[in-house]
Amino acid sequence: MTATRLPLKLYRHALSGHSHRAQLALSLLGLPYELIDVDLKAGEHKKPEYLALHPFGQVPVLVDGDTTVFDSNAILVYLATKYDADRRWLPQGPKSQADVQAWLSVAAGQIAFGPGAARLINVFGAKYNAEDVIARSHALLKVMEAQLGARAFLAGGAATVADIAGYSYISAAPEGNVDLTPYPAVRAWLARIEALPGFVPFTKTAVGLAA
Repeated sequence: MTATRLPLKLYRHALSGHSHRAQLALSLLGLPYELIDVDLKAGEHKKPEYLALHPFGQVPVLVDGDTTVFDSNAILVYLATKYDADRRWLPQGPKSQADVQAWLSVAAGQIAFGPGAARLINVFGAKYNAEDVIARSHALLKVMEAQLGARAFLAGGAATVADIAGYSYISAAPEGNVDLTPYPAVRAWLARIEALPGFVPFTKTAVGLAA
């Protein structure tokens, strides 16, 4: 791992799964970092100084010296490329990279608009159709259950940034009334991630099935 003298700065919101995946990557990589909370209710993310960091006014943002990276999955790729000399978290082989990228796309798509959206209804009062997003969540979880029944992690036998990207909103799915009980392979996968050295938990909210 490449040495870094100054802590990396992560602008985040504690209840944002996108923010958590960036923090989780920093911690699993053993990097020093500083958390800077962005007050979304106060609109800090829409102020000019924050928009200079993230043009879409979202969390998270990573600042590494003179380098600024926005978008949670982009942050994962940046950290794994710059600081993981062994390329454990982002394998170099073309098929391995393709597998990781596929699951990063799932994290930005089916996970965000399934269990991520279902959770937003209860945690932030988002105006999604609960029945639709819960059904979408179970369609995703059925696919993940089949995949994880045959392998330990999403892109193969070892954890990668794909697992980091997928973890937060899947672990918090019960907050959106998405029951994980029918998916033992998914629950075992969550437990494997939680057992990794450097794991940091996602802040929980007592809503939905987690109430």
